[in-house]
Amino acid sequence: MRAVVDGTVVAEAPEEDLVKIEGNWYFPPASVVDGFLERTDTPYTCPWKGACQYYAVVVDGKRLPDRAWSYPHLRDGAVARVGRDFTDYVAFWKEVRVTA
Repeated sequence: MRAVVDGTVVAEAPEEDLVKIEGNWYFPPASVVDGFLERTDTPYTCPWKGACQYYAVVVDGKRLPDRAWSYPHLRDGAVARVGRDFTDYVAFWKEVRVTA
């Protein structure tokens, strides 16, 4: 699976390494290419996953704010609910195309 912005791959991993949660594919942290994500200060806390860390996706000077996110500290029960640990896995919003 690949996460792509304007033809640039920002994350890539085999599908079996990803986790699908609520319709979004979450990529393992090591599969995200260095340099394309910048932390943002946008606050959000999911009732069952915990506090979210948002990122801007930046490719060739194009900045897409808050189009990627992860959960660095999962709430109790989140791993059991999903069936595997997805701490720090990164998901992407619509402008980042995820394909097989």
